Amino acid sequence: MGVLCALESIRTPALDKIMSVITLLGGELFFMVIAVTVFWCVSKREGYYLMIVGFFGTVINQFLKILCCVPRPWIKDPDFTIVESARAEATGYSFPSGHTQNAVATYGGIARYTRRGWLRVVLVVLTVLIAFSRMYLGVHTPLDVGVSFLIAAVLVLVVYPLMEEADRRPVVLTYTILAMVVCSGAFVGYLYLRGDTGAAAEDTANYLSALENGWKLLGATVGMLVSNIADRKHIRFETQAVWWAQLIKLAVGFGCLLAIRSGLKAPLIALLGGSAAIAGGIRYLLVVLFAGCVWPLTFWGFSRLGRR
Repeated sequence: MGVLCALESIRTPALDKIMSVITLLGGELFFMVIAVTVFWCVSKREGYYLMIVGFFGTVINQFLKILCCVPRPWIKDPDFTIVESARAEATGYSFPSGHTQNAVATYGGIARYTRRGWLRVVLVVLTVLIAFSRMYLGVHTPLDVGVSFLIAAVLVLVVYPLMEEADRRPVVLTYTILAMVVCSGAFVGYLYLRGDTGAAAEDTANYLSALENGWKLLGATVGMLVSNIADRKHIRFETQAVWWAQLIKLAVGFGCLLAIRSGLKAPLIALLGGSAAIAGGIRYLLVVLFAGCVWPLTFWGFSRLGRR
């Protein structure tokens, strides 16, 4: 806690706002936007790469959280204060850091495959700043951030050769996604077998958070598997288009994605009798199916816009 207390002592309102903005760049929404943008408009291969690194990192992250049950810094030390704007997103147990994992998976993944040296430097600096912001805001310890950074960095390096092999044998990618489905299902099964073992309300909330995240991962990976098979056998969508057609593709596509992600939340929970976890799994299944199967059916039209 010594490092966090030292950072607490140097906080200022202006720096609080800057760090709050920086930390948002490591959130789930930014990961989704960047990964899907790459998938739709740049390269399916690189899009899958970011999603696979992000998935395996998230599964490991969630498993360690529920296994180690490390409380947040302000729970460890009631006298310690955090930047209040960060509290809402600081759900679940503390160890390891989810935002750091997302940052390394997203920006580190892009840095791994880009050939632009200046962009690599910018992305690495941004990743470090996001990790630092989690400590500055008081929601994670150096251990939380360091372990998460290391795990995600290893995944960035390990998964890349796998994607090169998938270029030669596309079925490798399908089997990798199938492994992701199995891991997600195993994680959800483990949570149900384990049950809510916490005696405090905080433990119950963290367990329910992990369960919902597990179902979301399961829904998303099933959607990825269906999308990959459908594209490999039938859709075969193109990513290329003129810049203004790409902007239209992204604007309309993300509008629909966010409508599914946010608009179906309350209706599905009500339909399923209050089960937020299963509802989350269905939502993320639909989000990924739209991103990987439905919207790409229109890409042939976007690729022809602006052609003479």
